[in-house]
Amino acid sequence: MNGIRDHFGLHDDALALRSKRNNILASNIANAATPHFKARDIDFEAALAKAMPSGPITTTSSNHITSGGKSMGGSLEYRTPINPSLDGNTVELSVEQMEFSENVIRYQTSLTFLNRKISGLMSAIKGE
Repeated sequence: MNGIRDHFGLHDDALALRSKRNNILASNIANAATPHFKARDIDFEAALAKAMPSGPITTTSSNHITSGGKSMGGSLEYRTPINPSLDGNTVELSVEQMEFSENVIRYQTSLTFLNRKISGLMSAIKGE
């Protein structure tokens, strides 16, 4: 089973992080009118790099101890607003909507790559 995990590696990690980021960005958009709400986001590239296995040592069984473990957390950071509102809210709706749209497109791209890998494996299994 770990071989399958290795085969999908980057794409399933990216999907999980993109999904998490969508939730964060949606929360920012939903709280655009909430006084003192601070817009948050994750550094996707840093979180994905952290989630990827480091070094040449990998495990071949789920019973093995991993060398560093994977953390899909991606630390939440506060977004620095260009034009903060008077009520202390740092959500800039146009920025959040743009980030959300871009993230959705990239999520769909990762999903497409993952589906193509699965299709390729299915063709190989069927001997096509």
